[in-house]
Amino acid sequence: MLKSIIGKKIGMTQVFDDKGNLIPVTVVEAGPCVITNIRTAEKDGYNAVQLGFGDIQEKKLIKPQAGLFKKNNISPKKILREVKAADISSFAIGQEIKADIFKAGDYVDVSALTKGKGYAGVIKRHNFGMQPRTHGQSDRMRARGSSGGQGPQKVLKGMRMAGHLGNEYVTIQKLLVVNVDAQKNLMLIKGSVPSVKTGTLFISNTIKKVPVAQEVKAAGKAKKK
Repeated sequence: MLKSIIGKKIGMTQVFDDKGNLIPVTVVEAGPCVITNIRTAEKDGYNAVQLGFGDIQEKKLIKPQAGLFKKNNISPKKILREVKAADISSFAIGQEIKADIFKAGDYVDVSALTKGKGYAGVIKRHNFGMQPRTHGQSDRMRARGSSGGQGPQKVLKGMRMAGHLGNEYVTIQKLLVVNVDAQKNLMLIKGSVPSVKTGTLFISNTIKKVPVAQEVKAAGKAKKK
């Protein structure tokens, strides 16, 4: 099964679990996505499935894209994303991928473009400390200060300076899926995820090692004894 989907961030709320604990969650509209194209190793050199999400008017597409949708008899999609797959024999063009590919208790990685915050100084961007407020230096309180010494007499690559804050493509790994509403294509993911409201998210099965269930641990201990 393909464990990846494109979604849209709705916002944040909070829910209670069975024990009465309060859990902050992000509400995500996950899919439905349509398989718009299939890449094969024989033709393209690799196996992958192309997912499409969100409707768009055909006149807003370039002609090659519009022709591809028309050829495959699929309504034009705004966002396309390829997902590599080892076995593509079970997929077909036009097949829908919905939120029910995930369930409560799964762990996912969420990738998105973070909220852009414009040009920022080093105090806001890198959490630098402020310079003294006294002795006539009132105009240098939030300045960065010296960028180096006598050697190597140049600014080293990667030096933390003022610049554009946010607007970066990041991935937050190993987030817990609290609940899935398959009928409404909604997912509740524990904690916060990148992107602004209504921003596009790419959700996939986590590549991190997930916790083992208590029952499995208990069974392993019993075998050792």
